[in-house]
Amino acid sequence: MADRLIKSSKLRVGDISISYYSKKATDKERQVIIFLHGFPFNKNSWRDQLSALADDVTGIAIDIRGHGNSTSGHGFFSIDVFAKDLRVFMEKLEIEKAVLCGVSMGGYIVLRTFQLIPDKISGLILSDTHSKADDDKGKQKRFDSIQAVLQFGRRPFAIGFIENLFTKETIDEKPETVELIKSSIRRNSVNSICATLLALASRTDTTSSLEKIKVPTLVIRGKEDKITPENLMSELANDIPGAEYIQFENCGHLPNLEDPERFNQVLKDFLEKVN
Repeated sequence: MADRLIKSSKLRVGDISISYYSKKATDKERQVIIFLHGFPFNKNSWRDQLSALADDVTGIAIDIRGHGNSTSGHGFFSIDVFAKDLRVFMEKLEIEKAVLCGVSMGGYIVLRTFQLIPDKISGLILSDTHSKADDDKGKQKRFDSIQAVLQFGRRPFAIGFIENLFTKETIDEKPETVELIKSSIRRNSVNSICATLLALASRTDTTSSLEKIKVPTLVIRGKEDKITPENLMSELANDIPGAEYIQFENCGHLPNLEDPERFNQVLKDFLEKVN
């Protein structure tokens, strides 16, 4: 039943059309939560979370510019551009305040959005992400990925990506989860993948603004995450006043997909603490 309540819509935001899922509160709306996916995925990765929301919570999961069914527009991507898309999206839907939940790249967007519109945010959920900019080694790794995608295409990129994203247990026991991510990667154009890699390489460091976060904040990490180092996530949690930090056993980079039952329970418990 809950899945049937999820509606697919589109909204014009500047030079693009944003595709998004929404699940409206069926009781009097207490809060709104907006989910932001990682790279290079799409809004489908949040369906389990939308389905599990309480009746007084409205949930929205968007396709970030150039991902899923959202258009690319001018094609010059940055984390700043993605955050400003979200700001206009919230304005157009007349969302006064929202909890923002982002995984990986989605977390970078959440932290930049907080810098832009802190008064519009009532809580933060930051999963397998951090506040630091890429160092030179990280930038070069993304530049190498661009060259590989241009030379060999999306398929080998997707295969290599999967091995880093998930635990071996997830790969062996949850083929439908692995296929969801593979299909998400295949749906993005080579241009969008490369433009987003450049956006990630050029993102700004948001560490200096962490001490200004006064809203309830939950930091989640898959304990076996090969992509986001534990020290960067513990620093993130320590730098945000009062942040709660949880690690999920037997999960890699995407705990919301690898252990959705626990993620949904933790999400529910957190939302009950947010005014």
